Amino acid sequence: MEIIDAIILGAVQGLTEFLPVSSSGHLELGKAILGDNALPSDSLLFTVVLHAATALSTVVVFRNDIWIIMKDLFRFKSSADTHLALNIALSTLPAACIGLFFEEELSALFDGKIRFVGAMLIITGLLLFLADRAKKTAKSVSTKDAFLIGCAQAIAILPGISRSGATIASGVLLGVDKSKAARFSFLMVLPLIFGKILKDLYDGALNESSIGSLTLFCGFTSAFVIGIIACSWMIRLVKRSQLSFFAYYCVAIGLAAILYVTLI
Repeated sequence: MEIIDAIILGAVQGLTEFLPVSSSGHLELGKAILGDNALPSDSLLFTVVLHAATALSTVVVFRNDIWIIMKDLFRFKSSADTHLALNIALSTLPAACIGLFFEEELSALFDGKIRFVGAMLIITGLLLFLADRAKKTAKSVSTKDAFLIGCAQAIAILPGISRSGATIASGVLLGVDKSKAARFSFLMVLPLIFGKILKDLYDGALNESSIGSLTLFCGFTSAFVIGIIACSWMIRLVKRSQLSFFAYYCVAIGLAAILYVTLI
């Protein structure tokens, strides 16, 4: 993998992790277009590095929220923020279970299944259409909402289903305030990403790679910087109910991906 490819894919990850257009789906499409023939272990390492970068972007953007949550937790103080932390923990269970028990089956989907990615992008677009038309409320995320949004996050493991799109859309369709749904969506993924990185490090799955350190660093930096910009932008877009553009985009890219595979 060339450095310029790493920067491009990093930028794609930084944008699509927060914008509701599926980062995993776009990474698969990007690899196909750029002709990435890396070994599976290489693709795994690079994907994990990019996800670590966008997780760090989330920490930077929500640093004040995370700091308040951590302070209340360590003080064993009951508050809205500790309730939020418990809901985040609950929301991670569905995706964690799927990831642990169906890891091999999921890995097979991240192997150039472009037609499948296209179909999932179309589904993402339909979800966004529905969410953009939901009524405005002031409701916070309840325990039941957290679990159901967690189930949406588990489904979004599939390449082409946008994690942010699925979780924000499910939250909004459950009646949660749009800005609160977006905040919960971005915070709930952090335990999963860092947990996945620790698991891969423990298993030694990231040690077998031929990708150079400079290439990984460039990809990480690109994803981190673009991620901060995209995360801040997405929060503003959700508040303004401006998701229809992304819905049209997902449907168009999904159809284009299916057409591309059909014609080549």
